[in-house]
Amino acid sequence: MIIPLFPLESGLFPDGLISLRIFEVRYLDMVKKSIDNKSPFGLVMLKSGSEIRKPGITEELMPVGTIAEIIEINNLQPALILIRCLGKNRFRLLRQERVKYGLWQGEIELIENDELRQVPPSLQPVSDSLGKLIASMEQNGLTENKMPILPPFRLQESGWVSNRWAELLSVNTNTRQQLLAEMCPVSRLKNVSKFLSSFVGKNKC
Repeated sequence: MIIPLFPLESGLFPDGLISLRIFEVRYLDMVKKSIDNKSPFGLVMLKSGSEIRKPGITEELMPVGTIAEIIEINNLQPALILIRCLGKNRFRLLRQERVKYGLWQGEIELIENDELRQVPPSLQPVSDSLGKLIASMEQNGLTENKMPILPPFRLQESGWVSNRWAELLSVNTNTRQQLLAEMCPVSRLKNVSKFLSSFVGKNKC
C-alpha cells in the first residue's frame, strides 16, 4: 500500500486527534486529493529535519506512523486550510520517496489494532488520572469539537489510555516514537506510568 506522508515533530496515535494548518503547496495538493478521493494519508514523526521545507535540508522519517482521516475542514484563506484529523491504524514505513512538489510518499504495512487488554489494577491510577483530566476539561466548558480527546472514553482499555497519555505527555520525539511502536498495550501503559511518575516527582521538587 502506497500513501502520501505528512512528517511532523509531534505524533498521532490511533483514535487520537490532531489539527493541522495546511499552507505548503505539497500538502494543499495532498489534502485536496485526500478529500476528493476519500483516501488516507500517513502522519510520521521526524527523526531529523524540519516540518516546513527548507533548501538543503532533507527530512528523515521515523519508521512507524499512523493513518490520518480528515474529519473537519476549515478553509481560512485560498491557500490556508485548517483540518482536524482522526488517528486510525498504525503502520510500518517500508520505503519512502519524494514526488511532485517535494511531497513524501511511502510504501507501508498496516499494523493490527491493539489487543483488547483491561487496565491492570496496578496501573489503575494512570487511567484514573486521565479520567480526572477529561472531567476537568468538560467542567471548564470545552465542547466536543474543542476537546483534544474524542468520546467514547474507554478508560478501562490499556491501549486507549496509553495512547491518550502518549499524545498529551511532554516527551521528546524519540520517546513518543517508542511508545507508538510498542506492540503490547500494557507495556505501553507501564512506560506511560513511569513518565507520569517522573513528571510528578519533578513538580514536587
